[in-house]
Amino acid sequence: MKEERTEFGLVRIHQEVIASVASIAISEIQGVSPIKNAFKNNLLEAIGRKYYPGINVKIDKNNDIRLEVRINIKYGYNIPEVASKVQDNIRLALEKMSDLSLKEINVNVQGVERSNEASTYGTK
Repeated sequence: MKEERTEFGLVRIHQEVIASVASIAISEIQGVSPIKNAFKNNLLEAIGRKYYPGINVKIDKNNDIRLEVRINIKYGYNIPEVASKVQDNIRLALEKMSDLSLKEINVNVQGVERSNEASTYGTK
């Protein structure tokens, strides 16, 4: 949890909030297909917690924030370009919404996903 004292008291930003903002920022990038884990998502929602698959938030004792983000890239998109856009959009969203500065945003591309359109590969 990120904690900051103001003149009126404490402001605490939970790691789930950081993950939520990152998740929304990722969804705004064209060419990204998020990691899905329906079983874990349903299990955690049953006990009142939200799960953001593929997003891991770490805050160290110096309050440095590091994000590990796992994504899939849709077939046909430039992988380094999309990953860079993911990093930029997460950083901008978190800075805008929370004044948090991130130490690192590591993007790990886990796979390439075909589009939902019918494939013509191998057809005559």
